[in-house]
Amino acid sequence: MAANGTTTSDEKIVRSSGYSKYPTIWDFDYVQSITSEYTNELEKYASQRNKLKDKVKIMLDQVLEPLALLEHIDFLERLGLSYHFEDEIKKILKGIYTNNHFGMDAWKGNLHATALAFRLLRQYQYWVPQEVFDIFMDETRNFKESLRNDILGMLSLYEASFLLLEGETILEETRDFTSKNLQEYVKNNKEENYLSILVGHALEVPLHWRVPRVEARWFIDLCRNNKKYMDPTSLELAILDFNIVQSTHQQELKDLYRWWRHSGLGQIMNFCRDRLVENVLWNVGMVFEPQYGYCRKISTKIFLLLTVVDDTYDSYGTLDELEKFTNAFQSWETNAMDALSDTMKLSFLAVYNTTNELAYDVLKEQGLHIIKYLKKLWADLSKCYLLEAKWYTSGHTPTFQEYLENGWVSIAAPIVLVIAYICVTNPLRQEAIMLLAMEGYPSIIREASIIGRLTNDLSTLPFELEKGNVPTSIQCYMNEFGASEDEARQHIKLIIDESWKQLNKDRDANSPFSRTFLDICTNLPRMTMWFYDGRDGFGVQYHCKTKDCASSLLLNSIPLGHEDQDI
Repeated sequence: MAANGTTTSDEKIVRSSGYSKYPTIWDFDYVQSITSEYTNELEKYASQRNKLKDKVKIMLDQVLEPLALLEHIDFLERLGLSYHFEDEIKKILKGIYTNNHFGMDAWKGNLHATALAFRLLRQYQYWVPQEVFDIFMDETRNFKESLRNDILGMLSLYEASFLLLEGETILEETRDFTSKNLQEYVKNNKEENYLSILVGHALEVPLHWRVPRVEARWFIDLCRNNKKYMDPTSLELAILDFNIVQSTHQQELKDLYRWWRHSGLGQIMNFCRDRLVENVLWNVGMVFEPQYGYCRKISTKIFLLLTVVDDTYDSYGTLDELEKFTNAFQSWETNAMDALSDTMKLSFLAVYNTTNELAYDVLKEQGLHIIKYLKKLWADLSKCYLLEAKWYTSGHTPTFQEYLENGWVSIAAPIVLVIAYICVTNPLRQEAIMLLAMEGYPSIIREASIIGRLTNDLSTLPFELEKGNVPTSIQCYMNEFGASEDEARQHIKLIIDESWKQLNKDRDANSPFSRTFLDICTNLPRMTMWFYDGRDGFGVQYHCKTKDCASSLLLNSIPLGHEDQDI
């Protein structure tokens, strides 16, 4: 086919990637120079952290009032500390659920208490029916007018409504009711205080859709400036723990950058997005806890290689060359490389070696041979990439459903999530990996992938048009139904909402997967929504807040001083 861009000695550019204008903004020597006192004096700070953890455990044990316990759990969650108190939190929530505190006289009419309990219990896989909110409705099944002045209760109800499932009309109405009233509160309230800041923050993005690690960094800053509302021990622990964990992430970042530089792919594949730091940030957002360093290491390597392969299909090589590239992934044989260009040989071999490294580790540590499952993941993905290249070559605009059925796989979330499962699960079971990789992927992976695909499309359309890529879901819907761009966007947002409902359902207590993996499946679309919040925060770095966030999460520790002033 005719090339639309520049050429090299043996290949044609299918279309301009546009990414050559956006090289990495992270200098290798700068990243390697990063140091942290929390690395150098880890033993001292770890000892301080343990003492503070003991104090918090004592506080949790001494508090008897259920609402106060729920508020403390919510506080620990938002500070990023809940992973230190999993046993205590589970015990408290089990007690509240078992004793049915929704029926207590003290809670009757307490909207904040009911909504907070509802949200936390559902979050921890306890089934609570939406009908617990019936008491706050009048005889016409509308929420009572008197609730409009209960701003804390309205905020808690608003946050709870995002854990809804399909068919839960009360929670659908709840979201609409609370959104309108909280927006009115923000409009009329000119005083900036702790509650008004929380309301404005929630209206931007609800807590259930936020990335826990990013939220923890924001919430710590909010608490430092509002100490009269806070438990100082938990806040001090949160700052110390954030900095200690961040020092672990920094070491991982430096190690991964050395690996990436040694691979040479960032320099050789100059048509690709060179996004080492952004990939590390993405994986920290998916699973930040220090004990999952191996998962972050493998997942970051896979992310980097996925970017290379994706950009190769998008921007490099003729259709004939891409078909040979796909054949290599389908066969998973190194002799298939003979038909490839030098550039494609390098990228395929990097994928092959890194994937086999994971398989070797699993075989050594757990005695399971998983190559066939990993091969299937890459085979599925490469077929989807090739189909998109064929659509582009032929000028074909698929139907919306055709696009989505291919797109939720080509976004690469299934391969990312299955590999994450392998990395965080011990012991691994053959049946579970078969369910994940060989039987069409379970619902939670599909829904997380759909959210990721469509969220990406909503924000990257202008850049995709500039690149001349395959039509996005927006264009496919407009073309098929004669809709305007605004109508297409509204339809896609409705699908994202429906996928969140199903994802919420897939997280229930009957799930065959661990809560750690369920959280990763939830955090992946959260990270996508963060990276693509009205911008391309991954590919086009210079026009977004990605650098600031990477600095605050990965590079800059939080001061331990007491210089902050209350709002």
